[in-house]
This record gives sequence, C-alpha cells and structure tokens, in this order.
Amino acid sequence: MLEVTGCSNFDELWRKAGLNFPHPALTVPEGKSEFEVSSKLERLAGKNHTHLVNFVGLGYYDHIIPAAVGEICGRSEFYTAYTPYQPEASQGTLQAIYEYQSAISRLTAMPVVNASLYDGGTALFEAMMMAVRITRKRRAVISGAVSPIFRKMIQCYSGNLDIELVEIPAVGVISAQDKLLEAIDDATACVIIQYPNVFGTLEDWSNFVEEVHKKKALAICSTYPLALPVITPPGEMGFDIVTAEGQSLGIPLSFGGPYLGVMAVQEKHMRRMPGRICGRTLDKNNKESYVLTLQAREQHIRRENAMSNICSNENLCALSALVYMSCMGKQGMIDVAQLCAAKAVFARNELLKIDGVEAVGEEPFFNEFVIQLPEDAAEITGRLIDKGFAPGFPLGRYYPERSNQLLIAVTEKRTREDIKSLANALEAVL
Repeated sequence: MLEVTGCSNFDELWRKAGLNFPHPALTVPEGKSEFEVSSKLERLAGKNHTHLVNFVGLGYYDHIIPAAVGEICGRSEFYTAYTPYQPEASQGTLQAIYEYQSAISRLTAMPVVNASLYDGGTALFEAMMMAVRITRKRRAVISGAVSPIFRKMIQCYSGNLDIELVEIPAVGVISAQDKLLEAIDDATACVIIQYPNVFGTLEDWSNFVEEVHKKKALAICSTYPLALPVITPPGEMGFDIVTAEGQSLGIPLSFGGPYLGVMAVQEKHMRRMPGRICGRTLDKNNKESYVLTLQAREQHIRRENAMSNICSNENLCALSALVYMSCMGKQGMIDVAQLCAAKAVFARNELLKIDGVEAVGEEPFFNEFVIQLPEDAAEITGRLIDKGFAPGFPLGRYYPERSNQLLIAVTEKRTREDIKSLANALEAVL
C-alpha cells in the first residue's frame, strides 16, 4: 500500500490523507501456523458448557436431527445456490422450494405457502403488515401469550411506522381471549396469537377466530411446526395467516440463526403475501416444470409502496426443513411429537414431587410447561448450570411479575435419566 501511494512510512501516508490527529498504533501480532491457530481455537472452545443437558425452549428447541439432513444440504449444488432468478436454469432448486411449500401446506392445513422468510419473528411482523395492506387499517392487537422475543421484534420493526400496537396481558398461562376480542375496534387490522402459546399451553381458537372475522379483522397465528402433527392445525380453525419459526424442522440451535420463517395464508390473500411462491406447470413440450410466480419485479423498486423489503430468501434453511420432514415421514413426525408431549408430562410430574415446586396452570400443554419455584428462578438456574443442566427459561427476564417461574421444554432428545437427574439436581439446589 505504501509503494502504490508513494509514501515511505505510515506517518507520511496518514499526513497525505489530510488527517491531523495521530494514527492508531499498529499492534498486529506475527502470523501463526495453521496448527497453532487450530490448537488455540480448540482450547477456547473447550471452555464452553458443551455438556449442559438442555431444557430451554421459548421458541427454539433441541431436537434430534438425522445425519442425512446435513449430508444432503451440504452438497455443493444446494449449499452454494442463491435465489433462482433464472428459473429455467434452476429447476432442481425450484422443485425443492415447491416441495417445501407443499409439506408446510399439509402441516398447517393452509392452502398457500411462500418460499420462506428470515425467521419466526420477522415472519410474524410481515403477517401483521400483510393484514394492514389487506384491511387498510393500522391497528394490531397482540396477546401477551405471544413470545416476548417476537413481540419485541414487532415493536422494533414498527418503531417508525404508523402502526398502533395494543398488547393484552396473558392470564396465568393462557391468553385473555375475551379481552382480545374487546380490544378490536373499527381501526383494527388483525389479532395476533400464538398456538401453542409461549407458556406451552394449547388453547382452542375456533370460536375466537369466528368472532374476529365478525369484527372485520384478520386472525394471525404463530405456531410450533413439530406440534402440528398431533394437534388441530391452525388452518382448520380458520386463521387467515399462519407463521412459524422453522428451526425445529432439522435446523440446529445456534447463536440466533440462521433460522427459518414460515408463512402460510388463505388463498384469497395470496396476492398480498410478501416474498415469492414457486409454482408447478407444463412447458410448451408438455414437460413438468417449475417457476417463480406471483412475485412482481416492481416490488424491488417501489420503495415504500412495495409489498415488503424481502428481496432474498432462506432457501438453504427451507431445504433443511424439507429434507428433515422427508426423512422423518408422516409417521415419524407424529412419533416425535408424541414423544415430546409424553416426556413433558413425565418431567412435570417428576418436578412437582419436589417440596416447594408448584404447578402454574392445569391447562393442556404440548412440550413446554411452567413451574413455580420458592426462590428466584434465574438464581436457581445459575446454580443448576453449575451442575450441568440448562433447566429452562426464567420468565422474570420478560415478565417481571413471574420472577419465581421457570419455563421448561422437553423434546424427544431428553431421556428418562436426563429428566430424573434434573429433578434430583433441582431438589438438591432447593
């Protein structure tokens, strides 16, 4: 760089740039060999709590992922593929997207699915904005039993928009359905709920959705994909828009992603849906082919009038979800969901045997439930981490009035011995 600029040293280069303050010290260490670097990284990685038995949920879950998922998605033709702007040259990628849409459609019982969004929280925001476009109203009612992470994301994305957000607190571990309905007025575009909700509780929303429609608003549901094989899918309850965090479908836990945003809608709303849809058709030679459809190119240039700002997709994560669902098969998906539900019941029963531990709510739940502890849940969690357990999520972080409550998630990955060991450790800590 000095040779190209005609400078003899860094001081001269700094002066030539017209900067009148001292340049920063260049404390770049000598290079190290590949072996030295890898050894240092291994020592650092060895300090991580990789041994923790994980009972944390709140929307992101520790499920078993078949080895085939990584092997297939790691193939170069999938791993390096970008958005297929030239469909005729991307038939394999487009077919994978089409099959993903079809699988999610069956899972949610919704007729139209897009080719994926970024993650569950931004998908829920996009669903809200879609309702605003459809109804031309700018008010959204949100249940306090929706993930506080998702609600915070919606607040962030809506910060500079002309959108009124109305949050209705949860009652115990269920949504206040009556108060949600009372909050709907003539300016309300949609009501947003979660099913199963953030506390793991399963609620029947069929009558609620009917009432929302009578009030001329749309009903939006955020769901948990791996619960859907064994519970009534949201499409059968009449929801207009369904979103989900797709991480549970074969995508490993990570430090915030990349994850997968799922979105499905009723057919009458599909032209207002953000992103893109892959369709199947026949070409002029009567040969089956795949195309990107219902995506106006103008969406990339219309700025504030665009359908959304989504100009890319999460195709690799969507592919992971498709491969996972294909490997598991219909019965495999049902088996996993039943295992999660049964093990959660077993875990709850074991923990409630401990003196000082109480149930919070008696409503049906899927694989997550809340318990009341005699002390601050965050403090107890810290002590259990020292014993090798990530025992759950202390709800006081997002719900100050719930500082003694712990949200515990149980997946098919947790064994009977894991659950009993957690119960023994919690009893010892208390």
